[in-house]
Amino acid sequence: MTQNLDKQTSVEQSPVLGTVRNIGEPLRFEDVEDLAGFTAESAKSGDKVRIWTRMALTSDESLFHRLVEEFAGVVNHMAQKVDKLVKLQRADTVLLVLKPDRTAELWVDTAAVSVRCSVKRAVKAGSLIFEHEIADITGMMFPCVEFGEKDKLLCLFRVDWSFGFAFDMNPEGKLDLESFTTTLGTLYRELRYRHLYQAISNEALFARLVGFGWFPFVEIIAGEFKELSHHTEAGFDLSDTEQKIIAKFNEGRLQHMLQRWLAKPHFAAKSELLKEAVEAFISGKPATVIKILLTEIEGILNDAYRTAHGGQGAKLKELLAFAETSAAQRAGGSNTLLFPVAFSNYLAKNTFANFDPVASTGTAASRHAVGHGAAAQDSYTMTRALQAILTLDQLAFYT
Repeated sequence: MTQNLDKQTSVEQSPVLGTVRNIGEPLRFEDVEDLAGFTAESAKSGDKVRIWTRMALTSDESLFHRLVEEFAGVVNHMAQKVDKLVKLQRADTVLLVLKPDRTAELWVDTAAVSVRCSVKRAVKAGSLIFEHEIADITGMMFPCVEFGEKDKLLCLFRVDWSFGFAFDMNPEGKLDLESFTTTLGTLYRELRYRHLYQAISNEALFARLVGFGWFPFVEIIAGEFKELSHHTEAGFDLSDTEQKIIAKFNEGRLQHMLQRWLAKPHFAAKSELLKEAVEAFISGKPATVIKILLTEIEGILNDAYRTAHGGQGAKLKELLAFAETSAAQRAGGSNTLLFPVAFSNYLAKNTFANFDPVASTGTAASRHAVGHGAAAQDSYTMTRALQAILTLDQLAFYT
């Protein structure tokens, strides 16, 4: 489910449920110089030069600071011409809209901002949403600012201690507002969830996390995963952390997850088995949880595959590729908080990992080892059971 979360609304009068307004007016300028973009290289007078007309970057990149300083200089020059003082350094959200008639609107913390996100539960208009209920963020927009087809846009915004900057100088003269919305959402997501992206991009750290059976599952990205990642990076024993996480998965939370699964037809077809697995976890019976879920995951994937391919099933390799593709399509990209590429890698190296029957390397993390009765008895732990639950839950967002 996708919802818009409004970050700012007017306080001048009681708002009508489902509506949103700006909290102020923009600074308006006339006779503004027509900006073409930012130069991509140095050039002498008369030389040809490349120009960036579209870009998105964060304050982690060195180029960001050079471009933003130029942007601030342009804004300050515009403001000084009309005896206005603008301090971009103190602003949270800055939007500059350049009009084709050489006028401009500058919104400095006065425009309503909406974040487009997927949520983990059904919600009603006007209800509170907590961060742990957000599954993904796919867009950032200004719902109460009017844009024209020939407008040019520049946006600078803060997330915690970092900034994002994006611009579209609209060289075609036909503004793609949806693309700009997605671009801003991508920047916002990468800054807000920086720790997740850093964990996955750190190959050594991610390999250790996967080795312990962990992944930035949707259900734990807003809370539990950060501690897991930090402790793994520090080389700490995870036993105490894992026990604290297990304790947080009480009956209410698990029942909520179960209802999310059963809303999917290919999950609902196995409703009794899934209910039994959840009841087993609540009762502290990890072997039952693992035996049920690890052997059903492939079947659920195959059911979803058949639905999408006219009733034709597929082998495991095709199913993993299907899960990755489905997640990217549903979220609108491969770098969203669903992390489809990384999760496909997790499934291959953990859930569907091969084992050596001679050397007895199978554990209860592997569907193959469990299915062949080759997993060591002491590997059927509550931690492994929770990981199986979270793996299945992740697939509910993919298909």
